[in-house]
Amino acid sequence: MRHFDEIFAMAATRHGGRDALNDKLSKPKSLAELAEMPEDRWLSIITKTIFQAGYNWKVIENKWDGFEIAFDGFDVGRCAFMDDEKFDALLQDTRIVRSGTKIATVRDNAAFLLELRDEGGAGQVLGGWPSEDFAGLLAMLGKRGSRLGGASAQYAMRFAGRDSFILSQDVTARLIAEGVIDKSPTSKKAMAAVQAAFNTWMDQSGRSLTEISGVLAMSL
Repeated sequence: MRHFDEIFAMAATRHGGRDALNDKLSKPKSLAELAEMPEDRWLSIITKTIFQAGYNWKVIENKWDGFEIAFDGFDVGRCAFMDDEKFDALLQDTRIVRSGTKIATVRDNAAFLLELRDEGGAGQVLGGWPSEDFAGLLAMLGKRGSRLGGASAQYAMRFAGRDSFILSQDVTARLIAEGVIDKSPTSKKAMAAVQAAFNTWMDQSGRSLTEISGVLAMSL
């Protein structure tokens, strides 16, 4: 596995030099910002990510104001206790994408966020989870959340602004090239190997998961 400096140099060569590459890298929000993020924004981001899966993202983006209205601003209490009448009305609501299975995730994930109140709140749990165990956060989201397995949880956390890696095609290809994994990681063992590699690169560079993930993607 190459030292992070070598991978960074490879990416910089492809993207106009070190300064240009640094300008392209996004950075995560601070722990304080994430801790203060309201529950409704977590639910909104999670829901948007779930609806984007399998759909043209632009379609979801163009309808998003309608989603916000239809789901009562993603008020966690109201969404968690959505009754059948409200659910049936949403199935007919042209302001949103009328997928019954995805609409149901709003109720389920709102209930999940309510559970997190007893653990410190969504901002503390999701935002404050150690970056050194991001794979553990993904596993928890896959187990306790609704339709938050695989890439959906990764993108949701990135869109929320928390420190994260996204195992895109390019990032996965770089991990394979570095001998970290031999195919797209799906097992607990493979995800542990991915996390260990990112932890090593964090130690070597002092950079966040978000930045390292971007560098890996741009190194090809």
